[in-house]
Amino acid sequence: MSKPLLSIAATALAVAVLLPLPAALRAAGLAAAPALASASAGASGFDGVVEAVRQTAIAAQVSGAVVELAVKAGDRVAAGQLLLRIDARTADQNAAASDAQVQAARAALAVASQEYARQKQLFEKNYISQAALERAESEFKATQAQVTAQLAQAGAAKTQTGLHVVRAPYAGVIAEVPVSLGDMAMPGRPLLTLYDPQALRISAAVPQSVASRLAAGQLPKAELPGLPPAQQWVIPLRLQQLPTADAATHTVTLRLDLPAGLAGVAPGMFARLWLPVADGAAPDAPALTVPRQAVVRRAEMTGLYVLDAQGRPLLRQVRLGRVDGDRIEILSGLMPGEKVVTDPQAATRAR
Repeated sequence: MSKPLLSIAATALAVAVLLPLPAALRAAGLAAAPALASASAGASGFDGVVEAVRQTAIAAQVSGAVVELAVKAGDRVAAGQLLLRIDARTADQNAAASDAQVQAARAALAVASQEYARQKQLFEKNYISQAALERAESEFKATQAQVTAQLAQAGAAKTQTGLHVVRAPYAGVIAEVPVSLGDMAMPGRPLLTLYDPQALRISAAVPQSVASRLAAGQLPKAELPGLPPAQQWVIPLRLQQLPTADAATHTVTLRLDLPAGLAGVAPGMFARLWLPVADGAAPDAPALTVPRQAVVRRAEMTGLYVLDAQGRPLLRQVRLGRVDGDRIEILSGLMPGEKVVTDPQAATRAR
């Protein structure tokens, strides 16, 4: 082949390399996923919060400085475990003084008992009058009452001393410790907050119109978006509807008991209830979900790259709904069965 022909062939090859490939060929390698029906189809979703069925704010019953703080927020404690100590020196001294008074009263009671016995012997021999015997008996009984009063006072002093040691009333988790070492504890001031992680529930406010149409015998699903995707959906154990309604919002409170032992669940977490509503109406079109990475956000536009009949990616504006793990709900702009590109940047290059 002559040199001019070789030059023409090389030029043609270079032009072919520089020319863009057809859109259908460029889009052939795009990763796509179909739009799927939402797991919450046929149910109404309402926001709620995780609560502890048993949560206790442990407050001080006596005054004094905090001299020992044995726990911190997040610690798991057993029933009866030491939580903190309050300075009990004054109470200990009062208890010691009460014990001394008890000993003195018992000594006085022994003397009064002996005197009463002696007066009875003298009365039997007619050496003293009836009035003298009654006077001795009265002194003996008064001394007995004084001993009883001193014993009660000593018991109260010991109880007061015990109030300076704060222990866990049940096994649980320390949620909050609002005091520090050296702080002054006062009667009624919260020292610790403790909750039982084995007894949690979800509380949600639901409109009266929805609560009246709850499907009988069906438990709602609970969604905990803060957990890993595999643990987000939970079936509650029991549903309770409070008998009163809020006069301002016209809502009723639903409480759903959660199974014990759910890892990562704590009071205050956001939750969502999906309630099966039986109203007899024709069901709406099922909600669709797509992978979250497929969503394209450009300025004020939110859209998806949807593959057309020829497999070409076309940018389409959509309206988003709730996030369900690694998928997101599409409220409008997408039809069931359509495929969306999961890599928007690749779709942009293929257009």
